[in-house]
Amino acid sequence: MNPNFMTQKALSNKVGWSEANGRRWIKIFKQFIPVQYDGINKFFNEESFKVLSIIKEMSDYGYTSSEILEMFKKNGIPKNPQSLKKLVKDKSVVTIAEKTLSNSIPNQKELALAILKLINDKKSYTTTMINEGVASYFSLTDEQKNITYPDKKEYIFSQRMRLARYSLKKQEYIEEVSKYTYKITEDGLLLITDDSEGVEEEINELENVIDPLDIIREKVEEIESELIDDLIEHLKQAHWRRLETIVVELLTAMGYGDGQVTEKTNDGGLDGVIKEDRLGLDNIYVQAKRWENTVGRPEVMSFSGALDAKGARKGIFITTSSFTKGAEEYAERLESKKIILIDGKKLAKLMIENDIGVSIKKKFVVKEVDFSYFEGE
Repeated sequence: MNPNFMTQKALSNKVGWSEANGRRWIKIFKQFIPVQYDGINKFFNEESFKVLSIIKEMSDYGYTSSEILEMFKKNGIPKNPQSLKKLVKDKSVVTIAEKTLSNSIPNQKELALAILKLINDKKSYTTTMINEGVASYFSLTDEQKNITYPDKKEYIFSQRMRLARYSLKKQEYIEEVSKYTYKITEDGLLLITDDSEGVEEEINELENVIDPLDIIREKVEEIESELIDDLIEHLKQAHWRRLETIVVELLTAMGYGDGQVTEKTNDGGLDGVIKEDRLGLDNIYVQAKRWENTVGRPEVMSFSGALDAKGARKGIFITTSSFTKGAEEYAERLESKKIILIDGKKLAKLMIENDIGVSIKKKFVVKEVDFSYFEGE
């Protein structure tokens, strides 16, 4: 084997990641990282190191793996430090500001202690009252309360408050007396009257309490991410005619109207049409392309021209790959018509949401106490 080749572990360590972390990133970006096979073993070279180093640098700037992947697909891998610097310039400024803001939000331990101090009068408090009271206690601004995690929609403050309440309940420092309503327990009162060292020790233990629902959510997200990747691969392998049928079925299932695949002899570059009303007075024309490369502005312009030939004002351009920034900007600037661009990832998500090409593998039901059931005499 060439002495310049290195193992996956050696490559990960050279970049500055653990083997497990490196393996995860290498798997995500396998289409961009050169690899040499020797039997069942994988080996990497200096070009592999350069690509993974760029990925790590972008990750350090605050980009998520999905964001980096999309940028690589649209713009290719940055060729030099200057192009990389230009690419991450705007993002880094925003990320630094966001990190500074998120770091100003109290951690789970600080929030837990504030909750106990807030409700130490033994009265019942709703989650809204607790959240507002703790936010006021720390003088948090609306901007601090509304900042979200980079790749999620959940607010950082709300998520930490939820974990703080759960850990306090689990350790029996507070109790849930009715749905979303809590009060402090005797153990909770004893804790906040304990000496500072004792309080610190007990509060530190709360960080070890993990909400099982969070684990379930993470695993569900992981399963859905894998399903999206699998669907995209199957769409790419499907016959082009079958892809057109799938797309029309999806849009029909989404409630846009009755759809049909166009006749190839006279489709004018259009693959399907959705009739929004029974008489076909308002139609949506569809183009679906099974592409590996990104779809650029010229292709979207050509689709726009095909719509003009039909006198149409609405169109949906779907691809199994992705769109360039130029293509997206062109579609956004159109005034005489509306063209919606759907890439492979969005297409797969819509298929999952509308039960197209997927089936239920397993259902899990999580139940909770019905407090109203136990009320009354």
